[in-house]
Amino acid sequence: MRIYKTRSIAADACKNGRVAMNGIQLKPSRTFHVGDTFTVRKGPITYTYRVLQLTENRLGAKLVPGYLQDCTDPAQLELLELARMAGQSGRDRGTGRPTKKDRRDIETFMSDSYLDEIDFDEDEE
Repeated sequence: MRIYKTRSIAADACKNGRVAMNGIQLKPSRTFHVGDTFTVRKGPITYTYRVLQLTENRLGAKLVPGYLQDCTDPAQLELLELARMAGQSGRDRGTGRPTKKDRRDIETFMSDSYLDEIDFDEDEE
């Protein structure tokens, strides 16, 4: 359903434990039923989708919302926006490739442990 660009990338994501349903990792051959809800981890973000309809054929991108509903938590989408903003502000265009230190800093930022240290509830007061 166009969550991943190719089937082989989707199969690799399943084999590496990035696709789950009810906390259970899925195999690439798993069949879905209408109403199933599954999660997909892409980077620091966990997307949640619900199956609305099934199809036998590959779909155009414009038709996907009729078959899948995006149920992703708004807090996860905020993480995506934060990562997007951090990527834009870090390096100036034309300054070359990141150094080893830059790469380590980026990996630390994108890791789960770094995100666990941030208290997102402070803004709700």
